[in-house]
Amino acid sequence: MRRRARGRAGTGENLVRLVAHADPVALVGITLSILLSVTLDLTNAATGVESLLAGLMGITISLVLDSLARAERRFHLRTLLDGPPWLVGATPQLAGALREAAERHAGTRVAAEAQRRFEEFRREAEQLAAGRISRPGDDAEDLIGATRDCTRELVGLTNVMPRVSGELSWWRGDVGRRYWEANLAALARGVRITRIFTYATLTPELSELIETQRRAGVRVGLLPIGGVSPHLHVNLVVWDGSSCWEGKMTAHGEISANEFSVHPADVERLTRVFRHCADIATFPG
Repeated sequence: MRRRARGRAGTGENLVRLVAHADPVALVGITLSILLSVTLDLTNAATGVESLLAGLMGITISLVLDSLARAERRFHLRTLLDGPPWLVGATPQLAGALREAAERHAGTRVAAEAQRRFEEFRREAEQLAAGRISRPGDDAEDLIGATRDCTRELVGLTNVMPRVSGELSWWRGDVGRRYWEANLAALARGVRITRIFTYATLTPELSELIETQRRAGVRVGLLPIGGVSPHLHVNLVVWDGSSCWEGKMTAHGEISANEFSVHPADVERLTRVFRHCADIATFPG
C-alpha cells in the first residue's frame, strides 16, 4: 500500500512539474486537438482514421510551437547573459542557489525568505536599470563620491531647519565634514559651486557657516523659508547637469534616505527646483 501511495504521489508530482514547465500554448493546443479528434469521431463528421490524423496534426503543430517558444526563451536568456563577466559567472550560481532553497526547503521559512530576498533584489535591480541608487540616511557614499568625480559645476540646495539634533548637526557630523572636504577639493580643481541655503532663522552659527563657504569660493544664496512653496523645501545636489542627489527627510528634518540618480527625468526635475529657488534667492556680496 505504501509503495502504491508513493507511486501515486510521485506520478502526481511529475504531472505538476510537467504542467508547470510546459508552455501554455502547447497545453491548450494539445487539449483542443484531442477534443477535435474526439468530436469528429463521435459526430461521424470524419472517419476514425481521419479523426486520429486531425488530432495528431493538431498535437504536432502545438509541439512545434512549444519548441519554438522554448528556443526563443533560451535565446533571450543567452542574450541577457551576454554581458559583464561578473554577471555571466554569477547568474547561474544565483539562480541555482535560489531554486535549491525553494525546492529543498519547500514549505519552510527558508523558502519564504528566499522568495522575499529575491523580490527585494529584483526591485533594487529595476531601480539600478533606471539609473537610480537608494541608500539609508547614514550612507552618503554617492553624495561624496559624485562630488569627487565632478568636473565642471555643482549646484545644491540645503535646508537648514530647526531639528532635534540641531540646525547644523549634519554639517558638523562626519558625513557633513567629509562632504565639505570633497567640496574644497572640487573648488581646488576649478569646479564652480553654487549653494542656496533655505533657512528659518539666520543664526550666528549659520552666518558663520555661510561665510566660511563664501571665503572658500562657493557662490552662496540665501532663501527664507517662506520664499517658496513647502514642496520645494528639499535637499538636493546636481553635478555637471548629468547626475543628482536628493535627501529624503523625516518629519523631524533628518535625512532618512539618500537617492542618487542619473535618470534624465530626475536630473531635470531637481535642476528645475534649484533654478526656481535661485530666481528668488539673494546672493550677498
